[in-house]
Parts: sequence; structure tokens; C-alpha cells
Amino acid sequence: MMNDYILFNKQRFAAILFLLIAGVLFAAATNAQSIAARQTTLLQTGAPELFDFAELQMLFAKETVPPALSGKLNRLLTVPFVDNSQTAPARLSASPQLGEFLRVACWNIERGIEFDAIAAAFGDEAEFAAMLDPQRFPLNSKERREVLEQATALRAADVIVLNEVDWGMRRTDYRHVAQDLARRLGMNYAFGVQFVELSPVGYSLEPAHADQEENEILEQIRVDPARYKGLHGVAVLSRFKLENVRLVPFKEQPYDWYKGEKTGASPLENGKRMLSKAVFLEQTTREVRRGGRSALLADIADTRFPGGRVTIAATHLENRAKPAGRVKQLEELLGTIKEIRHPVVVAGDMNTSTSDLTPTSLRRVLTQRYGNPKFWAQKAVSYWLGFGLVEDSLMFAVTFGRKQNDPTVRDIHFFSPNPGRRFFATLKNFRFNDGSAFDFRGDPRRSTGNRGKTLSASNERARKGFVTTYEVTRPIAFVGKNKLDWFFVKPARLTDPTDRRQSYVFAPHFGRTLARLNEAIEERISDHRPLIVDLPLVEPPLGANSIELIRFSKFGDLLQIKIR
Repeated sequence: MMNDYILFNKQRFAAILFLLIAGVLFAAATNAQSIAARQTTLLQTGAPELFDFAELQMLFAKETVPPALSGKLNRLLTVPFVDNSQTAPARLSASPQLGEFLRVACWNIERGIEFDAIAAAFGDEAEFAAMLDPQRFPLNSKERREVLEQATALRAADVIVLNEVDWGMRRTDYRHVAQDLARRLGMNYAFGVQFVELSPVGYSLEPAHADQEENEILEQIRVDPARYKGLHGVAVLSRFKLENVRLVPFKEQPYDWYKGEKTGASPLENGKRMLSKAVFLEQTTREVRRGGRSALLADIADTRFPGGRVTIAATHLENRAKPAGRVKQLEELLGTIKEIRHPVVVAGDMNTSTSDLTPTSLRRVLTQRYGNPKFWAQKAVSYWLGFGLVEDSLMFAVTFGRKQNDPTVRDIHFFSPNPGRRFFATLKNFRFNDGSAFDFRGDPRRSTGNRGKTLSASNERARKGFVTTYEVTRPIAFVGKNKLDWFFVKPARLTDPTDRRQSYVFAPHFGRTLARLNEAIEERISDHRPLIVDLPLVEPPLGANSIELIRFSKFGDLLQIKIR
């Protein structure tokens, strides 16, 4: 009897102990959920407030808006949206050449119009393969293998920088493109607003027309007031948590997208746009916007990184500007990151066209051409050398051709000017406060296709110049093709931007432009092509046991070699 009593008490004690442990675990889980909920609430309350449709109408109609609305706009353009809900540890890629490395992708996705193709390219091999036309990409064909290989390379990206990203726009089905893509890929994201798009709001304010056809067109471009957000900007997606995220608008804004577009294009500019549409099939539409260009910066941290941290600087510089205007925006960005001591990756659409793309007016053309001392100096040199129309045309063709796909080429005053050269000289001469520099090296062993020249390790080069990253709808020969999108990397230890003898830890390797992937669907995925680059976390094995020639005698005999 006593033994039964003891056994009963032991069982009761065990049951009580089990209930106590279960209660503690339940309380801990509930507390964790509560903390997560509080963090989510904090994230939501810390984010900028969006505009309702009545406020958007006021932003479109009135040049000067009430202080409260102006303050709301300012917050939207200076405070990023951040979501760090993905917590799975990031697995990095590795290769015999580089060891373990971080892969970064950069893509101007043309607003995200082809969202399903973008998401499939980044995320699902079978879904992307199903989109390929079997006539263009037959099974087991070389073309099919190439496009699927490029998609595989893109899917390995640990960090993705996106330009031209929509949120709540009719043209992209009112998607929150950055958020939707991040959730499809299981990644964290940060989104920075550059512009509040107001032209669609203006169309919605227009009264009905007498002409039925015009009414039908108007109905096709009017927006849903309940779903329209009108946001457009840059984004960073990451397998790592995004820390210290900030959105920094540039003070230098060469083009006023509100006043300039609200006034309307000049007759000369309209003529230029009509010619562009007829020749290149490029439609330039009116874009009334509030906002301006900016840089979205975010840190990722991991003990595997040199210094434990990397800063990603995503930007999209102004296209409607002179090259000098983009240099000023670049200088502001460099000033923002100057004090950073760990590695930095600057990526995005830099609009390095080497041309002045400011909207044209007759007065501006006359002032720019005939009021410019360089114009008269060029004419004086031409006449002195006996140049005529044919020679002038030939000189123009040579100048255009040499800088078309390589905006880094030298600026030869009068004969072959390249105003875009200063952009790259600014980057090359820049030094961070710790004395380090951006990597301009072009070791062919570390470059795609073994093409070694300036920046070839970070940005793929072609036989002549760089591989095109942007094309108009219908290019003519090399006209309408440009290298606009770039990676610029500050490695872990580099003080001379061109010294191949210095460390290659976190230096750019095998930068690629994924042209075939972008053209995989009939209408192409975007007017820009995606880029990738690999950044090794330690000194890459590629450098081991390679022979570097150091010094020669005056007769060309090798005096010294160095084994690395």
C-alpha cells in the first residue's frame, strides 16, 4: 500500500513538473512572438506615411503645397522602408578559383513591368525555363544552355541592387515590387523612394472629352485611387539582415522633374522625341514627379566578411543632365561614404552616356553651341588644318565611336572630347579616410573572357569597350547602345587603384553582364541588362603560384620574378 502511495506521488510530481516546464516554454514562445510583433509594429510605425489620393492630387496641381504635406513628402524621400523578417543564415558560394565569396547583382528592372520573368530569373529554374520559346531556345541547344547558365549565376546572388522599382503604379499592377520580389526569394529588403509619380494622377483629373476615342485612351491610363501609391525608387535585397539603412537625397538635382515636366517640352525637344520614336522606337513620355535622385545605403554584417561588415551603396544618377551634373552627384555620394573603413560596393545605373541629355530648347542650343568658347576653338583648329564638312563628320564619328561603349577613354580636347571621363577620374583619384581606394584593376586572369583593362574585373569588357548594359528598342549599329550600369568596389586592403601586387581580398572578380538572360523573352525583360560580380572573402587561391614579371634589363632580359 505504501509503495503504491509513493508511486502515485512520483507520478503526480512528474506530471506537475511537466506542466511547469510546458508553461515556461509556452510563456517564452509567447514572449518571443510578442517581441517579434512589437518589432514588426515598430518597423511599421517607423516607416514614412503614404499619401492618400487627395494629397497626390494636391501635389500634382499646386507647385507650393501646405507645410504639413511638404513635411510628409520630405520624410518619404529621406526615410527608407526596411523589412528584416527573413532570418535564415546566408550560405555563400565558393569556387576553386576564389574560395568563399559574396556575389552581388545589379539590375535596372525598368520599373518591374516584367515582374514574373524577373522573379523567375532570380528564383526558380523550372519556372524560368518554361518561359523560354522552344523555337529560339531548343532543348539541348547551346543558346538554351547559355541562358539557363546565366540564370543560375544570377540566382546565386547574395545581395541585389535594383533601380527603377515601382510601388503602387498601374503599369506594374500596383505591386510593391521590392517587397513582392523579396518575399518570393526569401530575402530582406530596403526600399528608398526617389520620386512620387504624378502624371497618372493628372490624367485622372482630366474631364471627359467629347471625342469617344480620346475618352477610351484616357480610361486606359487613369488609375485606381484606392490602390495608387505612385512611388518609384531604388532597392537593396539581401540574404543578410540590413543594418544602418539610410536614404540620402543629393543636393545637386540638375533637372526639376516637377517644373520641367509640368511646363511641357519645347517644340525643339518635342521634335527630338518624335525623331527618337521614329528611328529608335523609343517613346519619351511626360513624367511630372516630386522628388529627386538619391543614394540608398545599407550595411550587412557577418564574421566571414573582412572587417565583419560591408556597406552597399545603391544609386541611380540623373539622366536629364550634363555629365558635370552627374559628377557632382557622385562627389556627394563619395562624401557620404568617405569615412567608412570596411569594404564598400557602389552599384547602380550611373547614366554615364558622356552626353548632355538635358531637355532641349532653341535658346539653349544656340547658347551651348555658339556661346561656347570650345566651339569656336574647334572651328579655328579645323579651318587652320583645312578641315571641311567631310572631315568634321569623320571626326564626329571617331569621337562618338571611341566613347560609345567605353566612357572611360581619354578626353582629347578639341579633337575627340569625352566629358564623361571626369566621372571615372573622380572615382579613381578618390581616397577614403583610411587611405584605401576603389579597385580599377583589370587583371585578365580575374576578368570574364580574360579581357584585362581598366575596371574589367568588376565590369565585363567586350572586344572593344565594355559590354553594353542598355539598349534602345531598335538600335542602329552601335548607336543606341551604352554602358550605363556599374559596380565600383572598395576592397579590404587596396591603396592604389591600379596596383596588381596589392591584396585581392574582397576585390571584384569576374564581373559579368548577363545579356542573353535579359533577352530570353520576346519583348526582353528590361531595357537594361543585369550585372553580377564576385567578392572573395580571403586572398583568392587564383593568386597562388602565379608568376608576375617584375623587372627587365634594358635588353629585355628578365632580371627578377615574383611568385605569388
